[in-house]
Formats: sequence, structure tokens, C-alpha cells
Amino acid sequence: MTKQPVSLMQGTLDLLVLSVLADGEPRHGFAVLRWLTRATDGALAIEEAALYPALHRMERKGWLESEWGVSENNRKAKYYTLTKAGRKRLTQEGAGWRRYVETVSKVMGRATSQGPEPERG
Repeated sequence: MTKQPVSLMQGTLDLLVLSVLADGEPRHGFAVLRWLTRATDGALAIEEAALYPALHRMERKGWLESEWGVSENNRKAKYYTLTKAGRKRLTQEGAGWRRYVETVSKVMGRATSQGPEPERG
């Protein structure tokens, strides 16, 4: 059975990229894509056309820093690492995202198991 790709929700790309780079290992853009694809068993379909502008934007905001290097294919590649500001942003965004997921899960759990509580009044 082929899994249907999951659409990336607005505002989650930054959080995902920051999460990938949180282990401290410098990665070039394609390696970030490859890591996300493997981690999600191919469920997340992230286009290079979306990733690279996001990497540049996060670098401008000071969340990432980059350095040119040579990839495993012996090609010139820009390697990104998380900055202190990026780690702080990841902590803030991660907490908000976890709270959001917990809240939606509560609603979904209620809706599927017992339906909404009766209104009083």
C-alpha cells in the first residue's frame, strides 16, 4: 500500500529545518531534505524550491550560519548549522507546536470516541 504524502502545514518548514540541525551536525540543503524524507518514511514532500529560500531566510534572521564545503558527491555545497538564536527559536516554536498538537489531539480524541459533551445552560 502506497502512503499518501502529507502536505506541509504553513509555518512548519522552519521548525523542521531547525530540528534537523539541532544535533549540531552541519548539513547542506539536500542532506536536510534527505534526512526529513528518511525520518518521515517519505511522508513529507518538501520541494527544493521551498527549502532553499527558507534556509537563506533563516540565515538572514540569524538562526542559521553557513560555510562552504565539499559534499559527499565531491561538489561545492553550503553547509548550515544552528546558531544560539536558532536554538532559542527552535525551543520557542517547538513548545508552541507541541501545545498545538496536544490541543488538536484532545479535540480529535473526543470527537472520535464520544462526540462533543452536551451543552449546558
